[in-house]
Amino acid sequence: MSETNLAEFDGKSSADRTVMHVLYGLHTLAWVGGYIPAVIAMIVNYIKRGDENDAIYLSHHNYMIRTFWWALLWFVLTSPLWFLFVLPGWIAWIVVGLWYLYRCIKGWLRFTNDKPA
Repeated sequence: MSETNLAEFDGKSSADRTVMHVLYGLHTLAWVGGYIPAVIAMIVNYIKRGDENDAIYLSHHNYMIRTFWWALLWFVLTSPLWFLFVLPGWIAWIVVGLWYLYRCIKGWLRFTNDKPA
């Protein structure tokens, strides 16, 4: 029977896990800082995704990136509502913001439970 050398496997450290929690935190609290924290998190997501070889971590980086870009698309597409009437624009942006928050919390909970996004 051959023995497995566990040192050959590149396991995730607690620092890697902390980085993912910080990224989810930045995305989740993005509305507080005018979505600047989400832009910062996106930059880190793209950097870390390029070096990632763990499928669960990679799926979460991709999930955060997709969530950000879809939210941005919907913010842009609904922005003309602000010029027509304030109330529809306000409602549309609240719906997009709540969807963004939902996706961030859902992904964060899945990551906490060691599940792919």
